[in-house]
Amino acid sequence: MATFLIKGDPEDFGFADLVREGRSRWDGVANPTALIHLRMIRAGDELLVFHTGNERAVVGLARAVSDAYADPKRSGLNDRGEAKFAVVDVEPVARASTPVTLAEIRQQPAMKDFVLLKQSRLSVMPVPAAIDRAIRAQAGLVALGGEGKSRA
Repeated sequence: MATFLIKGDPEDFGFADLVREGRSRWDGVANPTALIHLRMIRAGDELLVFHTGNERAVVGLARAVSDAYADPKRSGLNDRGEAKFAVVDVEPVARASTPVTLAEIRQQPAMKDFVLLKQSRLSVMPVPAAIDRAIRAQAGLVALGGEGKSRA
């Protein structure tokens, strides 16, 4: 099981909206590199939810409840013959007890090579295991099936 970071604008659709809906399609990704990462998501993968805008923080944990699939609202194929746009269905798992801000992530030397800091415009990216553990520890998030995890 992999962990990815997915970014969204809380003004459009934030973690609170996901909690309210219980399940949603994560869509709107257009950057080719972010789409490559999105297409790698499989059902069961965990997703750190990062709010953009004024908040700029990891605010929760979600789970992919589907493999990535072709966006039913946008058609076309890329140069590899894949659906040009992809989406994934997600559900909330836990709200961060302490949101982890971008500024806090930047201050940690162990995170200096994290894609979030290197390619800040990407809306979907894999999260290396060590960085995943560090962010979850700071946020008060526990892996699925973990002891004492908080529910969204």
